Amino acid sequence: MKKYLLSLLPVSLLVSADLPGPKVYTLSPGYTVTIDGTSNLRNWQEKVGEVTGEITAVVNEDGSVDLTSLRIKMEVLSIKSDMGRIMDNKTYEGLKAAAYPEILFTLGRPLKLMQVRESQNAIPLEGNLTLAGICKPVTMQVKTFGISQGKLVFEGSQALKMTDYGVKPPSALFGTMRAGPDITIRFKTDFSNQSFTTTLKN
Repeated sequence: MKKYLLSLLPVSLLVSADLPGPKVYTLSPGYTVTIDGTSNLRNWQEKVGEVTGEITAVVNEDGSVDLTSLRIKMEVLSIKSDMGRIMDNKTYEGLKAAAYPEILFTLGRPLKLMQVRESQNAIPLEGNLTLAGICKPVTMQVKTFGISQGKLVFEGSQALKMTDYGVKPPSALFGTMRAGPDITIRFKTDFSNQSFTTTLKN
């Protein structure tokens, strides 16, 4: 009887491993996160070079996804502007990078995504954005692009006012260039489940 029970142990472990449940999806390389803004001279764009993130989600048999947690961290000192180093330094100063080196977004409450697939319809994603030491609730408009081989892809944007976070719009060239207070964060992110991709390779 003991031998019989021991022989069933590997089978039971295999079955339990396949049961649906929360899985962690980690942000993959190849993401794109930009900050778009305006000034009295021309529009400008900054690219966030270093971003990390994790999602905890349950993928259901009907194609829906239960999103239980999401955390994205952006390194302020990795932000680079198309207007050059002077604008970079003004950005770091405005975002108080020495005291608050990260911009953080976290999911505000669990969300069920129905039939995740490529769609032009944006989904409101409620969360909390911490910028320059100030945390405020935001609702991002996000598009989903389905799950394929253990990947979950999001694309979207969020409009903000820098002044809402105590950030003074930067100016440069002795005040000749003055940025407006409105910015838009745009992102395209690809999260993958490592255990799933490892299984595929094996």
